[in-house]
This record gives sequence, structure tokens and C-alpha cells, in this order.
Amino acid sequence: MSATEQPGNDIAAVPATPEILVGQAAATVRRSPRYFNFMIVGAVLGAVTALILTVGFPQTAEFGLLQVFGFLLLVGVVVGLALGAVVAIVIDRFTRRSARAVVVDRLGVYGASGENAPSEADDPPTSSTNPL
Repeated sequence: MSATEQPGNDIAAVPATPEILVGQAAATVRRSPRYFNFMIVGAVLGAVTALILTVGFPQTAEFGLLQVFGFLLLVGVVVGLALGAVVAIVIDRFTRRSARAVVVDRLGVYGASGENAPSEADDPPTSSTNPL
């Protein structure tokens, strides 16, 4: 018994249906950074920097340790968020240069005999506007 004939194997359960090329379009493919992740890393680095600065400097009689940490934490997180966003923007500008244009196929899956397959004239025009 081969691997495709064994019971419980998903490969044998897939029916063979023909695919018909419905249309083609041009698309641009490129990698881009995740801005939210960069901003979170920047905020965490700002919080760690605030902790290091709080412990690294001597205490004063005027402000308590938690007050100094709270102020530095506020400033550190805001600056870290901003720097993380700037780094993501710079990386995005560099990755935009490596964008590639590709041709994408739109396929339609129809019955075994190809019944109900649309012709090129029946294909509705695509629109970039959202009807909702």
C-alpha cells in the first residue's frame, strides 16, 4: 500500500479539480518593518535606560527614588517610542529600494469538465473603490 492510498492520509482526500486562469495583474512585492514592534522595543529600551540612570546617580534630599524613576521612565518611554518609529521609517526607506514588480495570476477552480467557467468577457472589471 503506498503513502497516498493509506487511510487517514490527507493527500488522497484532495480531489483533482482543474484550475483555469481568470486574469493577470501586476503587483509590487517588498519587505517592510513592523512599526509597532520597533516602537515597543524602543519603549522597553527607554524604560531600562530610566532604571539604569535612576540607580546610577546619587539620591537627593529634594526628590525620592521613585519620583526620579517615574520622571525618567516617562521621558525614556516617550523618547524610546519616537526613536523606534524613526528607526522603522529609515529601514522602510532602505527596503523600498529593493521592491520587485511581479505578475500575479488569478485562478478559478471549476468542475472536472470546466463547466461554469467564465470567459474573459464575463470577468467584471476590478475597482479600487470600496462600495461599503
